[in-house]
Amino acid sequence: MSTPHINAKEDAFAKVVLMPGDPLRAKWIAETYLTSAELVSDVRGILAYTGTTKNGKKISVMASGMGQPSIGIYSHELFTEYNVETIIRIGTCGAYQDDIKLFDIILATSASTDSNWIYQYEVPQYSAGSDYELTKVAGEVFSSRGEVVHAGNVLSADVFYDPNPDYWKKWKKLGVLAVEMESYALYVEAAINHKRALTMLTVTDNFNDRSQKASAEERQTGLARMVEAAIETAEHFA
Repeated sequence: MSTPHINAKEDAFAKVVLMPGDPLRAKWIAETYLTSAELVSDVRGILAYTGTTKNGKKISVMASGMGQPSIGIYSHELFTEYNVETIIRIGTCGAYQDDIKLFDIILATSASTDSNWIYQYEVPQYSAGSDYELTKVAGEVFSSRGEVVHAGNVLSADVFYDPNPDYWKKWKKLGVLAVEMESYALYVEAAINHKRALTMLTVTDNFNDRSQKASAEERQTGLARMVEAAIETAEHFA
């Protein structure tokens, strides 16, 4: 069995998939945290692995690429063709609010967007949110690990290099916590297919202080706290 974008066998994926954006981050997670991790798909360099956690739970990890069209394709195919039930996006973001600092963790309970991606479903607007049970368990996991997390609305933007340097301030006034590029489409695909989805984000940029930036290496491998909590969360649904 395969799709235009995934060349895995029919039963290659676990019921729960962790989904970072970066293929190298997916590789690092699989090699660092999973036992007997097997590469199950590599079309277009988007790497996917399935393995076992230290507690004996089978989970998968697969990159999403960048942007809503990309994660929309991969999440759709995982949900509809590979019987995946839960996707936990583990990504990075730029913080908008003053009290959110570099390497803080955000649970995106909802996602706004400036994209027209939703128009394929012939509706002018849609409020996209995470799965309650999945979010609840994630919050409990972070709490048990002594982590303080921010929970709320994030912006899934289409543009990374915005020509208007103050555009983000409009979203800050509305209480949006941070900006990233994928969650809205993931939440829509989960809703349409009656599946579970949640985004966990680590702050790697701060719009209130542009000097606060994570390095490329930190963006790839410096997310251990979030990844470990994501795996523990995934085990509840595996």
